Amino acid sequence: MKALARFLVVVMALTAPSAFAASLYSAPRYAAILIDNDTGEVLYARRADEIRYPASITKVMTLYVAFEELAAGRLSLDDDIRISRRAFNQAPSKLGLRVGATISVRDAFGVIATKSANDISVALAEHISGSEAAFAERMTQTARRLGMMNTSFHNASGLPHPDHTTTARDIAILSRAMLRDFPAHYPVFSQTHYRYRGMAVANHNHLLSTMPGVDGIKTGFTNAAGFTLAASAVRDNRRLVAVVLGGPSRMGRDGNVQDLLNIGFDVLGARQRGEYLTVAARFAEPDDLPDAVMETLGGEDVALDGTADRPARAVQTVDVNSAISALGDQGLSAPTLAGVGGGGRSTPRR
Repeated sequence: MKALARFLVVVMALTAPSAFAASLYSAPRYAAILIDNDTGEVLYARRADEIRYPASITKVMTLYVAFEELAAGRLSLDDDIRISRRAFNQAPSKLGLRVGATISVRDAFGVIATKSANDISVALAEHISGSEAAFAERMTQTARRLGMMNTSFHNASGLPHPDHTTTARDIAILSRAMLRDFPAHYPVFSQTHYRYRGMAVANHNHLLSTMPGVDGIKTGFTNAAGFTLAASAVRDNRRLVAVVLGGPSRMGRDGNVQDLLNIGFDVLGARQRGEYLTVAARFAEPDDLPDAVMETLGGEDVALDGTADRPARAVQTVDVNSAISALGDQGLSAPTLAGVGGGGRSTPRR
């Protein structure tokens, strides 16, 4: 039976499309966390405390600090923000206003949350603190106050900086703080489009329009960070917060967040019916498979390595379901491999 399983695995590795190779679990930068927003319970975590680049999820903190200024009366939605030379020179994604042009604080919030405009983020930072560097220091101080102990901000946009880092857990803390402290302003993250001077500025968070219940909060992408997303969703009066960092593709990232949220809500529903389930039990991760399957998949024909602290071995496509069935292991239900099928190419966007 084991010889048959090995033969089937090798055949599938040579003939099937490379779905499993695109699994987020094999991506060295991948990190994720899922939290019950009402109770604070961590329902799922994988590499949640490992240092990662946040990319444009950074702008959640940029807006959090701005909302603090609004609450303190030092900032008004009708204030005009002037575009400096430094803001104008920011890399895309950006709105593209010329040097000396102005934009209202209200519009700045809208295009930062949807288009993830780097130029407007810098202009807002300069308007509040005088310089982006001073604003970034305040961002880090605010992070510490919120309990984000492994985060350091060095700009207002999330553009690459070697020390501009965070963790999935810290981003979840920030997301929950935004929901808790500024519920009146949180809907800025819920808009699929923002109307700016007659233009419909699209939100990069596609889950807002594809997954019922998702109402925020922020996407991100840089080459260093990969595809990042913090998302929150409500179902049956329960709210979950999911964070995925280091996704190899937009579709893979979005699919993984969707899986986490759906399974999380299913687990909460099962618990209400008196069943105790865990989110992790619904995923079959590489190191969660039975020993017999791991031996089959880990032989010289097929190598499987999802670790983050050393280079992965060459990964070929493996149909894990078929391998399990061939081994006759009836004690494991058909697994869900988060991210499978989401490895297609995507235009880098924030």
